[in-house]
Amino acid sequence: MGFGLVVRFTAHSEEAAAAFDKLTDETLEGIRSLEPGTLVYANHTVPGEPTTRVFYELYADRAAFDAHEQQPHVRRFLAAREEYIASFEVTFLNEVSGKGTGSAGGH
Repeated sequence: MGFGLVVRFTAHSEEAAAAFDKLTDETLEGIRSLEPGTLVYANHTVPGEPTTRVFYELYADRAAFDAHEQQPHVRRFLAAREEYIASFEVTFLNEVSGKGTGSAGGH
């Protein structure tokens, strides 16, 4: 079954949030082309909270997540995000069931 996480980021300012979005877009280029085990990697805004971003990430399994964390484009992202982010909170998720998740039970 899939392995996922939700990350809530708070940027220093609206300008920092926009720069963070650009960094995320650059990182997504590598994720899309080099990470078959990364099933979903999505950056979301929150209505009424212009400095907040929420990521939803879904991986085929824990090994795919571990491989993701070791990619050069991800390591660059993790180091560079500190310039823009005041705080973040990570919640790890284990899939029970779903639709469109790539798991056998998630048609």
